[in-house]
Amino acid sequence: MSKAKRTKAFITEKTAALFNRRGYAGTSLTDMTDATGLTKGSIYGNFQDKDEVALEAFSHNMAKLVEQVRALQATERSASGKLKAFVKVYRNGLHSPVLADGCPIINTGTEADDTHAELNGKVKDALLRWHKSISAIVQQGKLQGEFRDSINSADFASLMIAIIEGGFTLSKISGDVSYLDQSLDHLEKLIDERLRR
Repeated sequence: MSKAKRTKAFITEKTAALFNRRGYAGTSLTDMTDATGLTKGSIYGNFQDKDEVALEAFSHNMAKLVEQVRALQATERSASGKLKAFVKVYRNGLHSPVLADGCPIINTGTEADDTHAELNGKVKDALLRWHKSISAIVQQGKLQGEFRDSINSADFASLMIAIIEGGFTLSKISGDVSYLDQSLDHLEKLIDERLRR
């Protein structure tokens, strides 16, 4: 990796949590220089502008989140186990580096939906990929005879995301982890009782 690529990766990594915590509007150039220890010239010598840093920071946060889920899914053979990998990642999320400041999809999407079209597009794409991933796992479970044929894969994916994000967001806002725990307990019950044959 070239020095320029290493510097760009360093800036992205150091500002990713900052953008997730403070949002696009709430993150200033001073915040970025403080987080990286670099000068304004160093940051803008590697990125065109703040928009580009924010886009890379969001991609970085999502890549880390996906990496955590995939690592857990790799240890699971069953479709239900692969679905529960999402549950495990979010259940421990408030204590993980990626999710400690909130889910990047909710944090970024809430701010960017009316203010930053390109960033909002990245959020929508991440949400769509998550939805497709869950749908594919449910479909796989149906084909393998683990899940009921009557289950609509896309509908279950939407429900699963809503339960995870709703519980996670309420716990983050309130500081009360019971919202998240109750939501994820309910989701695990749905996977075990509604999906399984």
